Amino acid sequence: MAVAMTMQDYLSRWGVEYEIVPHPHTASSLETAEAAHIPGNQLAKCVMTEDYKGYLMVVIPANHQVEFDQLDIELDRRLELATEEELVDIFTDCETGAIPPLGEAYGIDVALDDSLADCTDVYFEAGDHTELIHVSGEDFRDLMAGAEHGQFSTHM
Repeated sequence: MAVAMTMQDYLSRWGVEYEIVPHPHTASSLETAEAAHIPGNQLAKCVMTEDYKGYLMVVIPANHQVEFDQLDIELDRRLELATEEELVDIFTDCETGAIPPLGEAYGIDVALDDSLADCTDVYFEAGDHTELIHVSGEDFRDLMAGAEHGQFSTHM
């Protein structure tokens, strides 16, 4: 599998230049950062959550974990993890567990953790478990302009 078509189209529409970073097949975002030789704090991972309002993609660094209590307080929601099975019909061009963090491309609301705000380079899943997309921090922030922002993760 290559870069998800939805990602290619979305990045093209925004005029964002990107680089593909291949890496050995991995099962977790921390493994991916290690395999691709990039810092875990520059790999944006998404954690899919849901509540009665619908899905919310929470984007945090690979070496962080979501603090659900803080997330709920900041966003005035009661979020819980969505199951991978329910996401198959939304992310049809992605492998299970390799969802890119650009929820807007898929019609999903996004919450971006502030810890990614100052990165000069950002990497994220391309839609499979063997390639990352690398963009400038500035382009990533532009792509995330419509996201909720806050501090709702902690370093693992």
